[in-house]
Amino acid sequence: MTMRKQIAEQAAAFLGEAYFELEKTEEDAKRRIQEVMQEIDRTGTYVHTYEELKHGARMAWRNNNRCIGRLFWQTLEVFDARDTDDELDAANRIFQHMNYATNNGKVRPAITIFPANGSKNRIRIWNHQLVRYAGYGNKEEIVGDSASLALTAACEKLGWKGEGTRYDVLPLVIQKGDQKPKWFTLPEETVLEVPLSHPENERFVQLGLQWYAVPFVSDMELEIGGISYAAAPFNGWYMGTEIGARNLSDTNRYNQLPAVARLFQLDMTTNTSLWKDKALIELNLAVLHSFKKHGVSIVDHHTAAEQFLRFEKQEQEKGRQVTGRWSWLIPPMSPATTGIWHRSYDDIERSPVYRTQPMPY
Repeated sequence: MTMRKQIAEQAAAFLGEAYFELEKTEEDAKRRIQEVMQEIDRTGTYVHTYEELKHGARMAWRNNNRCIGRLFWQTLEVFDARDTDDELDAANRIFQHMNYATNNGKVRPAITIFPANGSKNRIRIWNHQLVRYAGYGNKEEIVGDSASLALTAACEKLGWKGEGTRYDVLPLVIQKGDQKPKWFTLPEETVLEVPLSHPENERFVQLGLQWYAVPFVSDMELEIGGISYAAAPFNGWYMGTEIGARNLSDTNRYNQLPAVARLFQLDMTTNTSLWKDKALIELNLAVLHSFKKHGVSIVDHHTAAEQFLRFEKQEQEKGRQVTGRWSWLIPPMSPATTGIWHRSYDDIERSPVYRTQPMPY
């Protein structure tokens, strides 16, 4: 199948589905599909209207097999940045997105969509997340986030230099086409951070833990009706276990369970004491407590699982199958206590979709 024919088929399928969901008439849908087919015949591609872009991005969230928070897919704010000229313009659009989404802690789901692949102004964001802490050192001794070692090294080659702390915020790295990437320091007002404390143990603050308020995923490709966008950073809000049971707890990340266990004087001499489980609970309690204390949106994993089951019911009522990757949908703490644990899902990929793409560095 030729690329042109493939795009035409994907475009027709998307437009038919989207226009039906948008309650357009059958005549409107047929007219638009015909316009797009003619555009593809002339140019080999086509351009989404803003309405198509907006609904397509929302559909991609709804189709995201790894996301437990899909109940709110229709609330996604879509910023159209397809007219972006250069890296500075792209950075400014991203800062505007970050300010809108952070919203003084009352987090709002949003996405900014940059020029499509094949455009002369094609943009690529190097960061995995717009806000992420740097990582320094080697596997034996790491300061900061070990998940950021490669990007930190790439940033340093571009001329950036951090202070060397556990919580150095990495710069925003943007590449236009095949040109050398440029980096931008994130304005202070775009990065909200939450210092962690515990609701019962006042000494918890001695651990000096913190995390950033909003997970802005920025390295995935968005595909809508055969058109791909390499730069489409998006955000929701955090589920507590993402921070407390993964980012701060994983042995290959911040590995804080031993420190928490020592603080709470848990018996670490034997696995049968379940010290890891107890430390995990205390750390996750601290995350939820701290975000709420500072007025920052967050959801616990039990509530998130209940919301997902509501989403599943809503989709069934619309006659749509819910796909999902079970290993991602179950939370990383006490998954057997959630309703998702007892269910199974088809992991088939449906378009529109957010896809992983190779790192550019």
